[in-house]
Amino acid sequence: MSSKETDRSYDADESDSGSPPPAYQHLYPETTIVVTQAGGVQQESIINERSPLLSAETQVYKRRWYVLISYSLLAMTQGGLWNTWGPIAATSEDAFGWTDADIALLSNWGPIAYILAAFILSWVVDVKGLRWACIITGFLVASGAAVRCITDEPPYVTWAVHTGQLLNGLAGPVAMGVPPVLSNTWFPVEERTTATALSTVLNILGVGISFVLGPYMVPDINSNKNSTGGNGSSEVSLSLLSELDNSTARIANERKQIMRLMYVECGWSVFVFVLLLIYFPAKPPKPPTVSASIDRVDFKSGTKLLARNTRFWLICLTYGLSLGVFNCWQSVLDVILKPHNISEKEAGWIGFYGTLAGCVATVILARFADAFSRHMKMLLVFLYVGSSLSFVWFSLIIQGTLPNSTVSLYIAIILATLLLNSATPLYFEMACEVSYPVAEGITNFALTLVNNIGGLIFLGVQMIPSIGTGWENWAALGAIVSCVPVLLMFKERYNRLEIDEVKKEA
Repeated sequence: MSSKETDRSYDADESDSGSPPPAYQHLYPETTIVVTQAGGVQQESIINERSPLLSAETQVYKRRWYVLISYSLLAMTQGGLWNTWGPIAATSEDAFGWTDADIALLSNWGPIAYILAAFILSWVVDVKGLRWACIITGFLVASGAAVRCITDEPPYVTWAVHTGQLLNGLAGPVAMGVPPVLSNTWFPVEERTTATALSTVLNILGVGISFVLGPYMVPDINSNKNSTGGNGSSEVSLSLLSELDNSTARIANERKQIMRLMYVECGWSVFVFVLLLIYFPAKPPKPPTVSASIDRVDFKSGTKLLARNTRFWLICLTYGLSLGVFNCWQSVLDVILKPHNISEKEAGWIGFYGTLAGCVATVILARFADAFSRHMKMLLVFLYVGSSLSFVWFSLIIQGTLPNSTVSLYIAIILATLLLNSATPLYFEMACEVSYPVAEGITNFALTLVNNIGGLIFLGVQMIPSIGTGWENWAALGAIVSCVPVLLMFKERYNRLEIDEVKKEA
């Protein structure tokens, strides 16, 4: 009797190969073909078809939704606090003597701090687990919110606010990069993209809420100038109007309104932090999928594998360039629309409706992606073509080439926001698939790091004196359009999904 062994080989550049990565070939049957000779007749029999790891016990827990909600509240809070100042830019500039460059820098602390903290926090996520990562992040968000409440007196308020934005920015890697880690740790395959989408859109929804909450609690300059008393006395009203027309009294009133907003945001941040302290497990007792039950390659080896993964860097390029620029473009929407006589309040509502529509569309598209899990590239191309057309429409309206209509402006921005925000969870899941068996933490922290570098460059250019805002719409459009041909050439691969599908077939 003679025997021979056949093994599946893995080539990182062969998109059609169904073989596993080298580090996980032991998951698959190491098929042994036993050849016997009997009476001149050759017979083959296959043994060892089942791998014990593919029979690993899995279980899905109801508490996964509590964990998802708790994390999503943290991500929402971090996103909302990061976008505090854009929606109230005009009033803040008047109250504290700031400029558009100051507002841009406050937003820029997000990507700056992200770059500083991404590597360390990705190590915490992959090595120490989700609980430690989220508690550290909750502390940073609450601390940043608290620091902003210290004073409203220049120049100290400027230092306090910048420190608070820096601390909040340090929390960005976990708020942006953990959704795929959490979905892989707690959710089954058929819910994975949906869970990633839900936790992602809550971070985006936080940005959307800030577009409404800020202008509601801190009315723009004209509202402050025209505000009156409420006692009905004409003499008192005239006196109050005269007092508010005085710049000192007006500025004092604006600072009071801004500090009230700071207190509200601080109180909410502390509540979310306490919620995480009380109960937030790192992982379930039993994994939801086979791929979740297997240890990933170590942090150092995973970093090296990512550096050599061409497919991963193509995803990073398209995601980082387009969403990085667009997210920061959205954070300064008030500054962009101000030269076109669009009020702070109206700009806030445009941003809110766009963000809200994007959140709903993201979840719907994620459910579709879960049902048709091998067609993410096609979905991304559709989203990018649609958002490119919407941005062209918006830019032509702003330039005066097309008739200026408030309805058209709303529709163009909402469509662009809806389509681009829907792409985020698809990018996260595609990055995890092409980089497997590298851990989801380092994979998506690297992905979102490139995203923040793209935003950092965009906001950095905005800080150049007298550069204006006309270039920003075309820069965002160029960043989106340039990604379409890259996506068309991209070859999909679903390494992690193949492991879970083998379990189903077994």
